[in-house]
Amino acid sequence: MKHAMSQFLRGSPLFSLFLVLLCSCQTPPPPQTESQRLQVFFEQSFDEDLARSPQHMSYLSMKQQYDKLDDLSEQHAAASLELAKRQLEQLHRFAFEALDEQSQLSYKLFEKRARQRILDYDVRYYSYPVNQMFGLQSEFPSFMVNIHRIDTEKDAEDYIARLRAVRVQFAQLQEGLKKRAELKILAPKWVYPKVLDDCKNILKDYPFEEGKADSVLLDDFTKKVKALKVSDARKLELRTAAIEALTTAVGPAYRDLIQTVKELEQKAPEAVGMWNLPDGLKVYAQMLEETTTTQLSADEIHAIGLREVARIEGEMKALQKRLGIKGSLQNFLNSVRKNPKFYYPQSPEGKAAYLADNQKLLDAIRVRLPELFVTLPKDPLEVKPVEAYREKSAEVAFYSSPAPDGSRPGVYYVNLWDLKQVPKYKMEALAYHEGIPGHHLQLSISQQLKDLPRFRRFGGYTAYVEGWGLYAEQIPKDLGFYQDPYSDLGRLSMEMWRAARLVIDTGLHQKRWTREQSIAYLEEHTPADRGEIIKAVERYIVMPSQATAYMIGMLKIEELRSKAQTALGSRFDIRQFHEQIFKDGPLPLDLLESRVSTWIDQHK
Repeated sequence: MKHAMSQFLRGSPLFSLFLVLLCSCQTPPPPQTESQRLQVFFEQSFDEDLARSPQHMSYLSMKQQYDKLDDLSEQHAAASLELAKRQLEQLHRFAFEALDEQSQLSYKLFEKRARQRILDYDVRYYSYPVNQMFGLQSEFPSFMVNIHRIDTEKDAEDYIARLRAVRVQFAQLQEGLKKRAELKILAPKWVYPKVLDDCKNILKDYPFEEGKADSVLLDDFTKKVKALKVSDARKLELRTAAIEALTTAVGPAYRDLIQTVKELEQKAPEAVGMWNLPDGLKVYAQMLEETTTTQLSADEIHAIGLREVARIEGEMKALQKRLGIKGSLQNFLNSVRKNPKFYYPQSPEGKAAYLADNQKLLDAIRVRLPELFVTLPKDPLEVKPVEAYREKSAEVAFYSSPAPDGSRPGVYYVNLWDLKQVPKYKMEALAYHEGIPGHHLQLSISQQLKDLPRFRRFGGYTAYVEGWGLYAEQIPKDLGFYQDPYSDLGRLSMEMWRAARLVIDTGLHQKRWTREQSIAYLEEHTPADRGEIIKAVERYIVMPSQATAYMIGMLKIEELRSKAQTALGSRFDIRQFHEQIFKDGPLPLDLLESRVSTWIDQHK
């Protein structure tokens, strides 16, 4: 009967329709337009790039190559260069004039990205891969704890495989560090003790030290495996294998790195700044262009910083006058810095109160977002303290993007190691910058733009991303937030922080400022705690140009908003303006200006 029925179907019109439908599902018709063909190329290129970074795949919640770590070898870097050249050559085969408007924008962005990757290859050693801000010594454990999920037994086995793979990855890292030493590209001497502290924190406790509690990685692995639906015997087997991997791979990898870092410390210079490196000023100019997506020189950026510092000082003095506080601005800022009422107690209770108050701020602004934005973020946001193993060296606050599939929320990390570095008066502005309407809103919305190529949705430009974050600190004032004048002082002090960064970054790397000179400049112009100031200046030293992105990006967004308000008058809609900032994903500032100007012209 079954055979007869199949014979009947083969000769029937229904069977012919079935074949058509089956073919249409299995082999979609080739794209017909130039724009459609270009879209296919973008997706193929994204997959090519992604396949070369197993850890980036994990950040995107993909479990391909889940047992591998990124390749840091020179051979891999050279192959990546050839891939960028090939992709650029393939891009140029498409007829630009035949593309629709959005595809033309994608074409320009992909071209800019490929050319930047080619340029970056020649200056790939002008960085400090391990420092007090970031590096594998702290990024590897953070990756395993926060990114590598264990949902299945295979995931646990992959976790163990990654523990074993760390020795090869760290060896590749050390080769790169030694190459930099040969080129006399070394971080300043004070960096290395901080890196050593990070390394030693990972080697604390069991199985690196007998008779202790579980180490960071073993504790993380054990907790994740405990939730698996496998037998207790299998859980014990997995834990035993993890202990073996920690003992034979992770421990030796960190001990080797410690030895290398100690050797580099002996050769490291006391001087700071790109000017101190071979061809450093030329490379710094290239860094500034990439970071700001502008043609501004170091001298021009320095001048903008001085101008903005003077402007914000004027606003601070006006606030001081409204508060009825006499004396110099410097004395006013010193009094705020020293006043204990602006700090949470350095205790578990104080830390818990800080996190709870942060959550209240974010909850309050979240319900008001529809008044400012058309598109809203779909991903949840969590506020977490920086983990103990890296809190001493990590920055004051930072943000981690959500997983595209919703399996991981966006996370606003705040460093509670020293609560004097996160005073109450700054809490509002900091939450708006890292959370909403800042990084979480912008990056979550970017991932939601399903019609854009993935390289645009998951890429970014520092001036755009950080420029938005700084702009986002101010726009809650439009809704009546910052009711406490000291919170408004906190907003101004953080804006001053970003203006002073323009002065200090260019001062350190172009004008030969010293570390101490830069610390003194921030102490003169901000109410920040000295510990926070030192950490900030040391950040600017090891991350040349990055700090210039914030103010340069914010000034461009403010300029475009002012232009739109002037041109559109009563028809200006803040929600639609923000939609123009977001709708194309992250953009270089020149293309952002072009897109917004076109929108203004269309709506005059």
